[in-house]
Amino acid sequence: MTTAPPETAVTATPAAKPAKDTKPRSIKVLIWDLDNTLWDGTLLEGDDVRPRPGVVETIRTLDQRGILQSVASKNDHGAAWARLEALGLAEFFLYPKIDWSSKAANVEQIVRSINVGMDAVAFIDDQPFERDEVGHSLPEVLTLDATEAATLTERPEFKPRFLTDESALRRSMYQADIERNRAEEGFVGPAEEFLAALDMRFTLGPARLEDLQRAEELTVRTNQLNSTGQTYSYEELDELRRSSDHLLLIAGLDDRYGTYGKIGLALVETGGPVWRLKLLLMSCRVMSRGVGTIMLQHILSLAKQAGARLQADFRSTDRNRMMLVTYKFAGFRQIERDGDLLTLEHDLETIQPFPDYVRVDLG
Repeated sequence: MTTAPPETAVTATPAAKPAKDTKPRSIKVLIWDLDNTLWDGTLLEGDDVRPRPGVVETIRTLDQRGILQSVASKNDHGAAWARLEALGLAEFFLYPKIDWSSKAANVEQIVRSINVGMDAVAFIDDQPFERDEVGHSLPEVLTLDATEAATLTERPEFKPRFLTDESALRRSMYQADIERNRAEEGFVGPAEEFLAALDMRFTLGPARLEDLQRAEELTVRTNQLNSTGQTYSYEELDELRRSSDHLLLIAGLDDRYGTYGKIGLALVETGGPVWRLKLLLMSCRVMSRGVGTIMLQHILSLAKQAGARLQADFRSTDRNRMMLVTYKFAGFRQIERDGDLLTLEHDLETIQPFPDYVRVDLG
């Protein structure tokens, strides 16, 4: 370990915990089989299939909790989707895979489309063979027997600590993103012209008390674009929000398709000549929208205005390499390593302006 000179020493933020030590398994996506799982009977055998007892209530409750849902079923797509529409359930399912491919392959493709970690996914099916195939190919996925369908809402993996305003909107946010992606695929012209056409508005300011439930949720749910993999509880975040030696920033994003909700969080220790960026995270849903560096650019500007040096923590996880790339692209360089914790520093000489295809409102 390289010892920092006395004037650069800062007080460590209390109560922060590595995610791998504190974060319980939390399911973000549930993937349903159909025949004899979501409904009783087999559709292509002519059964008058109806939802199994308790399944509709389970689907609606999980949706309100912000748990996304999809379908992986060996069935005729047209017939199965028509039946789901007739039952009033089709709207709940993102990126459904209804065909004759292997369940494991389809589960993997659904998860890739939604862009979450495999350990945040559950798959429910009545057939032991299908569960075993998924479990063998994708061992991090939680596999469940169809007999558990009516009681899933009681399992701790399906019970988030907080139900935020964004929980009930999460599915609609993903559906809006599907529409954005379709529009992007059909757009002819430079990428920046498409981004400008989205009419994006990025909001950034100090976190308020009413933001803290979502802020905790962000630290728990965000894995890929999280600079340290650390989680913070509501109570810890409230203490840091009120601290005169810390700055807790939260970011949101809207465009002409709707809101992305609160999508970014940053924690900066400011109680000395060296500011330290303890946490920087951004929802992976905005990765392709060109707004990922706005929070970082704002923090660089604040530190420069205050006459402070700016350092940042980075702790590698199995998913967050993109954050190290983001730091280095922004001009940070490594000055210290302590085990798996890197200390980075920016010279604050060159700070890129906000992109001109997004309006930034600073609170």
